[in-house]
Formats: sequence, structure tokens, C-alpha cells
Amino acid sequence: MTIKDPGTAGDLAEKTEIMEPPRFKVLLHNDDYTSMDFVVYILEEIFQKSPPDAYRIMMHVHEHGVGECGIYTKEVAETKVTRVHARARQAGFPLRASMEKE
Repeated sequence: MTIKDPGTAGDLAEKTEIMEPPRFKVLLHNDDYTSMDFVVYILEEIFQKSPPDAYRIMMHVHEHGVGECGIYTKEVAETKVTRVHARARQAGFPLRASMEKE
């Protein structure tokens, strides 16, 4: 009886490569109607940002027209965009969020 060492060339080694899922940036877009306080609220509530981070991102959106809120898997990013739109409409604001592949 011959026992082969599992590391010998005669064995077929199956290699599986684990791929990370694609990641997506969630972006907020500036408008002339949504209050800065509401944007900070959205960043704290939906994106779990600290008050200083939420304020910094809100100011970036205000000054540059768009700002990144976070990077997530596709499903999480889609959910966050949907939640932003729902909360904004509920509050009567036209705040817009989008996502783009990283």
C-alpha cells in the first residue's frame, strides 16, 4: 500500500480564489432647499457618522456639490440611497443620493 503525501506533484490541487464583492460609494448631492441641519441628521442617522464627521461631510457637499458618505456592498449602498430619499421626501426636502462603483 502506497500513501501519497498530499503535497506531491501527482495530486490535483484545487485552487479557489475568493473574490471580494464590488464596493460602491454612496454620494449626497447639494441642492438649494435641503437644510444643512437635515443633511447632518441624515449623515448621523443613516450613515452612523459622528457629529463632527457629519458636519465635515455636509460642508464638503455644500462647498463642492457632492460628497461621499461611505463605501458599501451594492445591496447596502442601494438600501442607504433608498432610505435617504424616503426620509428626505418625508421631511419635504429634495435631497438626492446616488451610488457609484468604487
